[in-house]
Amino acid sequence: MKKVLPNFSLELESGYDIVAGVDEAGRGPLCGPVIAAAVIFPNRSVEIPVIIRDSKQMTPKMRAKAYEWITQNTIWSYAECSPEEIDELNILWASMLAMKRAVDKLPSKPQFCLIDGNKMPDNLIGKPIIKGDAQSLSIAAASIIAKETRDKIMHDLAKQYPEYGWDQNAGYPTASHLLAIDKYGINIHYRKSFGPIKERIKNGITNN
Repeated sequence: MKKVLPNFSLELESGYDIVAGVDEAGRGPLCGPVIAAAVIFPNRSVEIPVIIRDSKQMTPKMRAKAYEWITQNTIWSYAECSPEEIDELNILWASMLAMKRAVDKLPSKPQFCLIDGNKMPDNLIGKPIIKGDAQSLSIAAASIIAKETRDKIMHDLAKQYPEYGWDQNAGYPTASHLLAIDKYGINIHYRKSFGPIKERIKNGITNN
């Protein structure tokens, strides 16, 4: 059976005209911020010449093309929570806060929000959608903005800290990344509350 691509069904079902799709990127990495994005399609009848779907299901080239189109044809914003905030709040609530910040930064206030996942950020009107990035075009677009934005941040940080390979691993706990942490230590961009980092701090690996 042919897989259905994300569409505007959930946006239409909401009954509102101004609907924001919201998603995040970077819950799993050991370092760097968690990024959330919010996207409103001002015209749901627009012809979309690129593929927009769950960013994890796209190649870097596909994501780059989609990112360019989305940023030129939608109302969008992004926001982040820092590693320090992640350690203070935990990654779930830091993700929720980043989503709330992204919605608050939108130049047009949405009437309703479609949130990827099973929880709603505090003080937002909307609905959580499990695997929403596979269903809603607005959420899928937000997933692309969040992913592309976070990847750029990690590429820029990798220029300052090339020894960790963040431009390749995006901060995820690959074998080579863990070896680099053991060799070069833990810097300010690491999430100290995450198991592999907490364990290394306990074992005496310190900030470099």
